[in-house]
Amino acid sequence: MSHTEPTAETERIWMVERTFSADSPHILVIVYATPDGARYRQKERAFNRFGASAPEVTAAIEASPDELRPVETADRRERYATEAERMRDRHDPDDAV
Repeated sequence: MSHTEPTAETERIWMVERTFSADSPHILVIVYATPDGARYRQKERAFNRFGASAPEVTAAIEASPDELRPVETADRRERYATEAERMRDRHDPDDAV
């Protein structure tokens, strides 16, 4: 599978966190962040943990600037930047992780 390259209207963001929703064990919460950890996008994917396989999560996705929110704390920005760098070093953007 080939990944979409960033354009003038999008930015590549990397998966930095994956958890299950506190409200439902059937919702996977995925956080993607910019390489500097300053902005992020959260996605939620619903699935049946007992009948179907988990949704595919790729190492990176493309996002437009209006889809990104600022990361509020320095600790979280640093953690997201570190994790984004790790993902970039170990995976191609379209790798399932």
